[in-house]
Amino acid sequence: MAKKNTPSFSLPRFFGAVVFSLCFFLPKSVLGVKQELRFRKNGEFKILQVADMHYGDGKTTFCLDVFPNQMPTCSDLNTTAFVERMIRAENPDFIVFTGDNIFGFDATDAAKSLSAAFQPAIASNIPWAAVLGNHDQESTLSREGVMKHIVGLTNTLSQVNPAEAHIIDGFGNYNLEIGGIKGSQFENKSALNLYFLDSGDYSTVPAIPGYGWIKPSQQLWFQRTSAKLRRAYMRQPEAQKGPAPGLVYFHIPLPEFASFDSSNFTGVRQEGISSASVNSGFFTTMVEAGDVKAVFIGHDHLNDFCGELTGIQLCYAGGFGYHAYGKAGWSRRARVVVASLEKTEQGGWGAVKSIKTWKRLDDEHLTAVDGQVIWSKRHAGKCLLNNP
Repeated sequence: MAKKNTPSFSLPRFFGAVVFSLCFFLPKSVLGVKQELRFRKNGEFKILQVADMHYGDGKTTFCLDVFPNQMPTCSDLNTTAFVERMIRAENPDFIVFTGDNIFGFDATDAAKSLSAAFQPAIASNIPWAAVLGNHDQESTLSREGVMKHIVGLTNTLSQVNPAEAHIIDGFGNYNLEIGGIKGSQFENKSALNLYFLDSGDYSTVPAIPGYGWIKPSQQLWFQRTSAKLRRAYMRQPEAQKGPAPGLVYFHIPLPEFASFDSSNFTGVRQEGISSASVNSGFFTTMVEAGDVKAVFIGHDHLNDFCGELTGIQLCYAGGFGYHAYGKAGWSRRARVVVASLEKTEQGGWGAVKSIKTWKRLDDEHLTAVDGQVIWSKRHAGKCLLNNP
């Protein structure tokens, strides 16, 4: 088990009341204008990842794997409070929920539970997005119905599926572009690309047991989308020599997550890698695309590590929700990612220079652990534990 270390770079502190300095122009609900994501004026873009809320029916839904003295007062409301604390502490520019947002079997009304689970993000007016896990559809809505309900909520940038993909498996395959700072040379380019995919729930092939996987139709969409974004970034104006970095979000781990041991990852691995029993080849697809720098997932709640394989960081977030299995005394947690732009010789802002990550624990101090640089323009493919 890897020792948890506090971040070796400075983490932002939060003082007083929350001030959300958002990096988008207008909320989705204002004048029907689509939200546009951009880097902050300080050259940063921060993402909060929430994995496996497992929300049920609110205050009547009990907690799992907490100490006995916590049980009488512990419920889904603890999960809600943790989301709210994380938003206040980190003031992210964007929030991503990576599946098992609700635990369908214990959600009496899926629509009501989904709305309650995402309420802290909705109330914050911070743009957010979600993908599906393997438990979201086990209540009163189908998998498609769950995604359609999510898309209808306030301030979300989630999509049911891309309009240009007429035939694609799953629900919740889409991408988002993070624009450069207004007035900079990257104003009209996406400096950071986010990909979201539906990793499925369970195998529908009788001869193949276990969990679902990312299908060929989804991989084809990813390949075409990545190629389109790479071409746009590498042509005039401000033609770049390589692609903008990409981050990928889904729920169920790829088999490649089993490639690590305590000597080559940061964080902890406390349970097996619950991937599909077949390898869909999506990791190879991402390597071939050349723009993906990191993958962020959930599903295995007791794993929270990041490990680098063939130039891509594979990262768990760790279990977040209190109605999800965990381990008493091992705090629920969330992952934060910050992409930082480089300064140009003229004093403006250029391309993404580095991508950092850390986790915060739901303890008294929201303790930050395992700070690391997962990608650096100057040290591509290397995991740096010091300031870039």
